[in-house]
Amino acid sequence: MIPISVLILTKNEEQDLPECLKSVTSWCDDIHVFDSFSDDRTADIALAANATITKRKFDNWSAHQNWGLANIPFKYPWVLYIDADERVSDSLLAALKAFDTTRTDAVAFEIQRRDFAWDGTWLKHAQMSPYYLRLFRPNKMRYERLVNPVSLPDGPTGRLTGFLDHYPFSKGFRFWWQRHLGYADMEAATHLANMNGQTSFSVQKALFGKDFTEKRFHQKGLFYQMPGRPIIKWLYMVVARRAFLDGSAGVTYSTLQAIYEYFIVLRTKELMKQHRAKAADKSPVLVVSE
Repeated sequence: MIPISVLILTKNEEQDLPECLKSVTSWCDDIHVFDSFSDDRTADIALAANATITKRKFDNWSAHQNWGLANIPFKYPWVLYIDADERVSDSLLAALKAFDTTRTDAVAFEIQRRDFAWDGTWLKHAQMSPYYLRLFRPNKMRYERLVNPVSLPDGPTGRLTGFLDHYPFSKGFRFWWQRHLGYADMEAATHLANMNGQTSFSVQKALFGKDFTEKRFHQKGLFYQMPGRPIIKWLYMVVARRAFLDGSAGVTYSTLQAIYEYFIVLRTKELMKQHRAKAADKSPVLVVSE
């Protein structure tokens, strides 16, 4: 067994969880399924794989993940965090076997994720963010943002070889759209909070930042201040990142991402209108008596 714990977040994952568990049970003896009170067979599947189940009502991504890292009793000082629609590939397993947890100053390691389309195409060029901090010391990691949280390690980071395979369309297009409508709500709320709090973003860090997560944080913040974001995103993915090299799947995925960006724009405008209406209702009324 490899002295690394595994953390899997779930909510009604009876379809994807079996294959996810299959990719880790052969080498890990400390698997934790962090469940948001699923009402399907998720818990039964986890128990059958000898996983430890912890349940908590989901509120938002960063709060949920931070609670899990602080309260789940991991057996080992290092944790590999994966989602139910992700799989540890053979190349990543080889890297984990070779990883010496006692001979590194890093507190977290980036792992390259491969996103696969509905037809099995690897979205090699269309994928926006290929590297994620997924192997870490839980006491040295925290998250920020309501959705698509930013990983903030307390110490130096490294990069591990191998791929974490991701199947975002495993439950079909309808599920993908429904999930991203929810993401759009949280992205809009985060954007509005940043505007109200006058959060500042650095062009220098967005372009030249050495830490990938910090760089992505500033890139996203600056991007949200730009007009015409859906079109910019589509052009960036198809032309700059050459998503067309992934074939029709790459172009289609880029279009889906552009539409998702438009959802965020519309939802942000809607929240701003609601915010102004509430502010107007709370405004003091000056009464002049004659």
